[in-house]
Amino acid sequence: MADLMKGKRGLVMGVANDRSIAWGIARALAAEGAELAFSYQGEAFGKRVEPLAASVGSDFLIDADVTNEESLDALFAEIGRRWGRLDFVIHAIAYSDKAELTGRFINTTKGNFLNSLNISCFSFIDVARRAEALMPDGGSLITLTFQGSNRVVPNYNVMGVAKAALESATRYLANDLGPQKIRVNAISPGPMKTLAGSAIGGARATYRHTEENAPLRSNATLEAIGGTAVWLCSDYGACTTGEVIHVDGGFHVLGMPQGENL
Repeated sequence: MADLMKGKRGLVMGVANDRSIAWGIARALAAEGAELAFSYQGEAFGKRVEPLAASVGSDFLIDADVTNEESLDALFAEIGRRWGRLDFVIHAIAYSDKAELTGRFINTTKGNFLNSLNISCFSFIDVARRAEALMPDGGSLITLTFQGSNRVVPNYNVMGVAKAALESATRYLANDLGPQKIRVNAISPGPMKTLAGSAIGGARATYRHTEENAPLRSNATLEAIGGTAVWLCSDYGACTTGEVIHVDGGFHVLGMPQGENL
């Protein structure tokens, strides 16, 4: 296969380096013929993203800050000028103060709570509202979540609440945008060895634990997550919306560790 996304154009937000989930998705979409634009925040990330974008034939890179309304307006205005439309958006953006991802959740500060919810959840709503105008014939919006949204995960703290809000927002957006044939879904990988994942305390132990106990005895790969995104963005995903798709080796179905690990 190499034509599932032929003729489709999309924006990928949140690539940090070649181990990013967003990059795994971008690479898979490009391999199926998609034309990609990339947003990044700040010069340092721009320098990392540029060679990755070039490797999939893209020179469409835009500096954008999801906490700045004017910056988001400029991002989508530029996409409108260059392409005139969008077929999909990959939203892989989340943030919380690393210092508050340890210790007790009850000690979360108001400032970090609001900032985490703003960047990790509201930004998806803000992006969706702008993307709608560029999707007159329908499209696909995908965000990334994690099982800490509905189960307590050590050292995830306020990000769990932010992801719970994000998943709820996904369902409400799916309902709002369904009449326009715009599908809205979330992908929930297990722990990943990414820049964002490394900010979570005990990341190595968590990664090892899920690998040893998931029904498939493996964590997700960038290839598996990318393939899931291709399905959701392609015409094969035409009737799937409002879903949280788990790509975690099946870990989310467990009630406790495997017997040999108890």
